[in-house]
Amino acid sequence: MSSSSVQPPNPQKQALTTWLTELTPRFFERTLGKFDNRALKLLVLLLLALSIPLIVTPLEVWQQGAIAVFLIILGQIVIRAEEQESSEQISQYYHLFMVWLSLVTTLRYLYYRTSYTLNFDTWVNGTACALLFAAELYAILTLVLAYFQTLKIKERKPVNLATFSEEELPTVDIYIPTFNEDVEIVRKTALAAIACEYVPGKKTVYVLDDGRPERYPENDPRREKFRARREELRRMCAEIGCVHMTRDNNEHAKAGNINTAFHKTQGDLVLILDCDHIPSRQFLLHTVGFFRDPKVSFVQTPHWFYNPDPFERNLVTGGHIPVGNELFYKVLQKGNDFWNAAFFCGSAAIIRKSHALEVGGIAVETVTEDCHTALRLHSRGYKSVYYDKIMVAGLAPDTFSAYVGQQVRWARGMAQILRLENPLFNPKLKLNLAQRLCYLSATSHFLYGYPRLVYAIAPTLFLLFGINSVQGLGIETLAYAVPHILLSLYTNHIIYKHVRFSFWNEIFEFVMAFQSGWVTLLALINPKLGSFNVTDKGVNISKRTFDWKSMRGLVIVTLLVVASLLAVPYWILLRPEDWQAVLVNTMWSGFNLILLIAALLVGFEQPQVRTAHRLQRQLPIIISSNGQTIMGETVNISETGALVRLESWPNLPDEINVEIVGDFNTRAKFKASVVRLSPISESETHLALDFVDLSRQEMDALILVIYSDVREWYSQSRSDTDHPMSSLGFLATSLKRSLRDVTYNTPPKKVRKQVHSQGQVYWDGHFFAGVATELGVSGLRLELESRRSVSSQRLIGEQDLHVMRTVKPLVGLVLGENHQTLQPSKLVAEITSVEEKPGGAIAIEMNFPDKFKDRQSPKLKQLLEVL
Repeated sequence: MSSSSVQPPNPQKQALTTWLTELTPRFFERTLGKFDNRALKLLVLLLLALSIPLIVTPLEVWQQGAIAVFLIILGQIVIRAEEQESSEQISQYYHLFMVWLSLVTTLRYLYYRTSYTLNFDTWVNGTACALLFAAELYAILTLVLAYFQTLKIKERKPVNLATFSEEELPTVDIYIPTFNEDVEIVRKTALAAIACEYVPGKKTVYVLDDGRPERYPENDPRREKFRARREELRRMCAEIGCVHMTRDNNEHAKAGNINTAFHKTQGDLVLILDCDHIPSRQFLLHTVGFFRDPKVSFVQTPHWFYNPDPFERNLVTGGHIPVGNELFYKVLQKGNDFWNAAFFCGSAAIIRKSHALEVGGIAVETVTEDCHTALRLHSRGYKSVYYDKIMVAGLAPDTFSAYVGQQVRWARGMAQILRLENPLFNPKLKLNLAQRLCYLSATSHFLYGYPRLVYAIAPTLFLLFGINSVQGLGIETLAYAVPHILLSLYTNHIIYKHVRFSFWNEIFEFVMAFQSGWVTLLALINPKLGSFNVTDKGVNISKRTFDWKSMRGLVIVTLLVVASLLAVPYWILLRPEDWQAVLVNTMWSGFNLILLIAALLVGFEQPQVRTAHRLQRQLPIIISSNGQTIMGETVNISETGALVRLESWPNLPDEINVEIVGDFNTRAKFKASVVRLSPISESETHLALDFVDLSRQEMDALILVIYSDVREWYSQSRSDTDHPMSSLGFLATSLKRSLRDVTYNTPPKKVRKQVHSQGQVYWDGHFFAGVATELGVSGLRLELESRRSVSSQRLIGEQDLHVMRTVKPLVGLVLGENHQTLQPSKLVAEITSVEEKPGGAIAIEMNFPDKFKDRQSPKLKQLLEVL
């Protein structure tokens, strides 16, 4: 039998797989179903008691190594079985088993680490040892808290408002706080807020303008700037039909702005939206129903950003890597919700005003007023709801420095809450143990800064200076550490596999290590330090730059790691007896270097010159021109243009009429200019459009179609799944992607047949006649007989030639028209060069793209045989 033949399935292997993936978890389901709560608690205690020998029993190195291999294989089997499981309940059993197995392995590592590897022989080694051990204790605490938070993920469905009478439905105020943001940004959010569906007469939209010109002296140019902005904002509110509200001070920033509005408005509920968070029209319909329960204080929904953040853009992820906030909104918040500990996040949330006023309004003592307010509401015994449906589209920080500013505020605020409220032990807080643990996890999260740096520096100190923070570091240590690391990775994979890819958490932490470490330390010492800062949004980046100011500390750490790796040959030559410690520290430093380079590239700003970000929305579009109507669908769309897929090769003029239809039939009509038409197959074309000279009314309609008239945002669910080695490989190649446009490809050598065949090229919506003089399976040469289109008066001009030479666009081809035994063939080709010949003729060199090879090769072979 050949190697390519299909092997018959192994019956024993199939039986084992069936037992692992079906019988085992269902056995536990049947067995555990017979236990009451008291018996289950006793069972848990028994399991913990049985775990103690697994944690403390000493073993020889080879025995521990064998156990490590067994545990790693077992973990692999479990996560593969879980990936094939369709039942959420059975998947939950796999998750719980892996949590237990990971905790036992982690505690066994901690027991070994504490008993055998602490090194206090000198004060230098002792200091390094204490710092590394403290960092490990923090990491283990974080791991345990995360396991607890995500023991059970709560999924919610909306409460149907049809079950309410109109009199029962509460009144809703929508607050849009703003300080210095562009008025156009505020306008989008206000328009969409007005468009939110709700009972007529029970909804009011307020723009809370905190941009007081009076806060600046008369001779300060900012005073006039803010005065003009306030007037523009007032006119906008009057034009579109919302209330412009101001106050006579700026105390407590956003929190103070909202608290002032609480006392001026009459709504029962308040929807709070950051001024760049554009709501979908369904927002109130999906959230207000939860307030039927009088104990519910607030309903939080996810924050989602339609522009790439610095990690996506600068590491060139192409949208295939989950962004930073997906872990929080897709997993942690749903885990918190199970324990009635979901956090208020300051925007995209509805809060019951009477409950907020009962705790003194939005908290003003910290710069993360949202989480602080949630803690006080939970302490009063009220409930929270987290509803996982993306219903706002916001702007992520465009620059790395803006991202740093945002993260620093969050880090400072969480540390302030930890210092002021002490959620784990404070007896004044009426929280249950689960809520205390969830808040401890959140408020201690940003303390990762210095521990992350310690992990990078510890192996470097050994390789450069011989400072040994782990006594006896070698193969034995790996036998305990590797299963602890890998099993925690496997356990997190089950619950995080679509929201946080392996090793990306380390990137996020390295990027903010210095800033987060410093601000959290200061906040713990003096929680009154620091002030609220507004994150800059809507910034364009025209060229590559490196943020030296934010990254200088990380650059120094990276150089030290590189230097430590260069010192390895000296250890091998001079101290060969320490080969085990050298090997482990070298692997550790090499791993750190991959992560550090990727982290540094986050500060290497990639150009972002689009004035409006493209959204991957597929919307029906109706094109009208010269009496013909063409139906299409957008591939992506922004406020300034769209890419449209058409199921034909149409003949279009430079300017056309378009009508774009939203998910709920909201429509926008206006004129658009044709930028280019690029065939993508024998029957389909991509049409690039620019929206030009839109009136104010047309632009407002387009904004509602793009951002408001949305049934479900495309980022609601993610199909990409984490694969640890692929994730590490992706990070290792970050430098290549970041510098991708400075590499050059060697043009392929032409191998072509000399032919003479009539043909036409489809360029910019028009057909131009020519003769194919060379043809091969990889390309051809087409000589145009005239610059005039065969179907119109359109001429190929200098601008067209410039686009052909620089853009190298895709074009359509029709070949074989003059051959009696051959049907004309439609092909797609890419222009590679253009040559102007005497007399105005044009010769175009084209290649056939590889992505169309399977479909076009048979046609090309037939043409080559006949022509």
